Amino acid sequence: MEYRGMKKWRPFATMPEQYIGLQEIINKQVEVPHPLLTEEQMEQINFTLIETLHTNKQVYLTYYKNGQRITETGFIQFVDSLGGLFIFIDEVFELKNKMRLSELIDVRFV
Repeated sequence: MEYRGMKKWRPFATMPEQYIGLQEIINKQVEVPHPLLTEEQMEQINFTLIETLHTNKQVYLTYYKNGQRITETGFIQFVDSLGGLFIFIDEVFELKNKMRLSELIDVRFV
């Protein structure tokens, strides 16, 4: 006798949801608040952005996103001060990333 449509018992069916929940808890624990920059730090970032645009020097770019500080290496391609945006080409994938200037924490030459 064959039972069609009968589902097998799957004891671990809810595991992916549990892992997602655990990952969210872990991510919340490692979150850091968005750092407040001094006027001097913002001026230094601005100066470095302008210099790297003219010299095409590689930079370490540290920015704040989703509660984390992220540092990447690459090149600044374009800065729109009025719009508060810049375009960054990362070293690894050579992809263009449009980012907000307000997300920047630090820019340093490699």
